[in-house]
Amino acid sequence: MEENRESSVAVRTIRGLDYVNNCNASSGSSAWIGKGLSCVCAQRRETDARISVELTPFQGECLRRLQNRIDVTYDCSKQEHQEALRALWHVAFPDVKLHGLISEQWKEMGWQGKDPSTDFRGGGFVSLENLLFFARTFPKSFQDLLWKRVGNRSLWEYPFAVAGVNITFMLIQMLDLQAAKPRTMMGALFLKILAEDKRAFDLLYCITFKMMDHQWLTMQASYMDFNAVMKATRRQLESEFLLEDIQRLHDMPSFRLLVR
Repeated sequence: MEENRESSVAVRTIRGLDYVNNCNASSGSSAWIGKGLSCVCAQRRETDARISVELTPFQGECLRRLQNRIDVTYDCSKQEHQEALRALWHVAFPDVKLHGLISEQWKEMGWQGKDPSTDFRGGGFVSLENLLFFARTFPKSFQDLLWKRVGNRSLWEYPFAVAGVNITFMLIQMLDLQAAKPRTMMGALFLKILAEDKRAFDLLYCITFKMMDHQWLTMQASYMDFNAVMKATRRQLESEFLLEDIQRLHDMPSFRLLVR
């Protein structure tokens, strides 16, 4: 389409979703800056073009359930949150006794300090749920990433747990999950998958984490390259998501990274 036209509207079908694409709609950028790692997750690209999607009642309910999860901040005073954090430790280090929810031990998992709760501000409680799902569903891949077992590693590696929080944040932004309904192509594609698999967000998280580590090794990256790796990961994720034969997350080429 010609860039000098004042407005251009096209109607497409995305795997059963009809939407209107306003090609001149603008897309902002956002970033989460942590203590040491930064995640610049939104860059204007074709897949960010604003769209309008009509949701089925079931799709709307699936989106609301996920949004309810995303809206929960980590609260160190809540018993449920404390138990989830302890569960993450025990699944990560089953043979090591945890001395407390505030302990220097947490740095071994890749938190930036002795209190993991200070690192959850970027992803909320759902980022802890994502890590737990990863550890329980794909334990080998989880342990491989935790211990950096695969590939020729850098002397200055990314901290595992904080990278995981960044991935949660990146997915929320990329899929525009805090909007009332999908406004981007990626969000529309994901919502159709979510309606067919309630675990889709957690599963996509696992795929993305492995994809990020694969990009890290391919780029021979070090700590200061983390932001560039995250951008490359998002581009790869989008390109796989847009493949015509991707009907579910298991069809994504990078899903094989989780199970090999």
